[in-house]
Amino acid sequence: MIKQITESTEYLQSKGFDNPEIGIILGTGLGQLINEIDIIAEASYNHIPNFPTATVEFHKGKLIYGNLAGKKVVVMQGRFHIYEGYTLQDVTFPVRIMEKLGIKTLLVSNAAGAVNLDFKKGELMLIDDHLNLQGGSPLAFKGVSELGERFADMSAPYDADINSKFESIAKAQNITLHKGVYASVVGPQLETRAEYRMLKTIGADAVGMSTVPEIIVANHLKLKVAAVSVLTDECDPDNLKPVDISEIIAMAEKAEPDMITLFKQLIKTL
Repeated sequence: MIKQITESTEYLQSKGFDNPEIGIILGTGLGQLINEIDIIAEASYNHIPNFPTATVEFHKGKLIYGNLAGKKVVVMQGRFHIYEGYTLQDVTFPVRIMEKLGIKTLLVSNAAGAVNLDFKKGELMLIDDHLNLQGGSPLAFKGVSELGERFADMSAPYDADINSKFESIAKAQNITLHKGVYASVVGPQLETRAEYRMLKTIGADAVGMSTVPEIIVANHLKLKVAAVSVLTDECDPDNLKPVDISEIIAMAEKAEPDMITLFKQLIKTL
């Protein structure tokens, strides 16, 4: 893997990706942040050596480098999921590349279902902790200790200082920002009523199919990490209706301006 990371990093450096400070992973329906970036360089995933390729139709496949709110950023426009058939090492490979390019902070967004029924669709949730229900670890491979501490500490995976800044910005901008626990499942099927009840019982406030692998690897690499979910649907097992994926994407897009405000204002303070 070290050889692959080196090849990918050198390719991107040759394309002008020069010492970004902050990495950003954009989730479902959250691509408009790209319009706020003064783009210096970009690379399609299918051109980057050793990179996976996005297979979900509403996930773009591009790594973008530029200036945002006075900082150099590298942005994943489209992410990878294990439900697409990738391994956890594939899913998290881009995080290792961004760290090699120079990032010290990783900001992540995603779309999630609200398990906590006090949270409503269209609102945002700051992730304070998570439950890894994906049945594996992106660190469970031979040679991982050559890339960082094998037994990565996860006592505080999300940076308290960044989370505090997010909360202050949300308050100042009058944006509803809940705080809670994100459960990451494999997917791609949505949950059953019994599964939603289980998730609530074990302490989840929201559920999705991404993010946690990237967070684990970012902690492995000693990056500062924060993540925000757009709550796209309400997961009430007693009143469960069939899910319309186009409606979920539309809800993510509706909440997107608030997410962009949060990210832009935060980056100014980093």
